[in-house]
Order: sequence, then C-alpha cells, then structure tokens
Amino acid sequence: MNRKKRESKQDLPVISPFGIDNETLKREKSVARVLRNSQWWKRQTSRGTCYYCHQAFKPSELTMDHVVPMVRGGRSTKGNVVPACKECNTKKRDQLLMEWEEYLESLNK
Repeated sequence: MNRKKRESKQDLPVISPFGIDNETLKREKSVARVLRNSQWWKRQTSRGTCYYCHQAFKPSELTMDHVVPMVRGGRSTKGNVVPACKECNTKKRDQLLMEWEEYLESLNK
C-alpha cells in the first residue's frame, strides 16, 4: 500500500500578506533583538523622544519600530529602526511612513 505523505501546516512556508516568508521574519526579529541590546540603540532611546509624536518618554518606555515594517520587506538596520512610544508603535502597525502620515492628517480634519 503506497500512501502519500501529507504535508502538515508546519511543513508549509508561512507567507505574510506582503509576500515575506516566516524564515525571513524570524531572522530579522533575531537581528532586531541584537540591535536592541546595542549601545547605539541605548543612545537612541536615551534621548527619550518618540520619533512619531515627538513627546518625551522614559527611555524604558520607548519601543523599537521599523520605519519600513518587516512584513513589508523592511530590515532590522540602524537606518530603518527608530524609538517610538508604545501608542504610536501599536497604531502604526505595518504602515509605511507615508501611510502613517496620511492617517495622522485624517485625524486632524
């Protein structure tokens, strides 16, 4: 009796809605963890300012945000991560900077 091997969900590559595979996301998250522990990141957060709303926060209250989100192909590099308050980071989600700015403008209308 010849049975075909069934592929489980774990065997299939997970692709984000923007076409980024799960392995790439895992790799970029790992790079982000290393970057978050660097002296460079500590200097960025020591300024205590959210990149988006420009309000002052304790450095421990700032989170790492990818300007170009990882699910949209953004990388965990110094040129693509900024300190953001939890509220801005949560609301921005997977938006590009241009989309985020349009969202903020729509709130002011």
